[in-house]
Amino acid sequence: MNLLAANLVDQFFSMIWPLLRISAFLTFASIYSIRAVNLRVRITLALVLTIFLVLQLRLELPRIDPLTVEGLREIFNQLFIGFTMALIMQLATASVVVAGQAVSNSMGLSIANMIDPTLGNVPLTSQFFTILGTLIFVSTGGDLIVFGILLDSFQYFPIGKTLFSQDLMGKIISWSSIVFVGSVLISLPVMITLLFVNVGLGFVTRAAPSLNIFSVGFPAMMFAGFLVLWLAIPSILSRIDWLWVQTFNQMRALMHP
Repeated sequence: MNLLAANLVDQFFSMIWPLLRISAFLTFASIYSIRAVNLRVRITLALVLTIFLVLQLRLELPRIDPLTVEGLREIFNQLFIGFTMALIMQLATASVVVAGQAVSNSMGLSIANMIDPTLGNVPLTSQFFTILGTLIFVSTGGDLIVFGILLDSFQYFPIGKTLFSQDLMGKIISWSSIVFVGSVLISLPVMITLLFVNVGLGFVTRAAPSLNIFSVGFPAMMFAGFLVLWLAIPSILSRIDWLWVQTFNQMRALMHP
């Protein structure tokens, strides 16, 4: 009986390290941290992935006591690796949100905002783009790709090896530019069209000074914005798909020291 209890404690100390990395990723990743994926789902998913990792991949997991100094250092190391991989996905999602904010401001919908518990005051267009990004992520098998990269991280960064380095900081800073590059690429068709609409309204105002620009321009901008947004949906979907592909490539590059 004592031998069985000692074996269970030994197995727990070996499984706690991959569980920490996977749990940190599921907690901070943009797709899995939404309100629809509640805490029970995330805990169950983390346990299933950890058991699969230990039983199928047959990794040599070290036996480190988490109550020692070495164990505390390893806890922070595993949490940091999971958080870093989740940060890459968060920057891609932020790119989609910024694109929605740019389109919303161009259409005059910046007043109609929604309260998002993870992103704060977010326009309706950003919510729409976020839903499109989530659907593209799921339909293209992004969840399987991300889980595959997460499991591969234990091959390139096994338990006991740290990820923190100067090269890692350079990669994250370089990847943070995707927030602006991706948002410009996604919102560019709508913003360019609305710019020409604004120029046309300016000519109308100069030709007819007595015309109330607020009563004519605001409905015209909203109508033109929704029309262009509807026509630009195929282009927006392809650009969001490109954004997720770049995100997966960046996560793979991060796992290759």
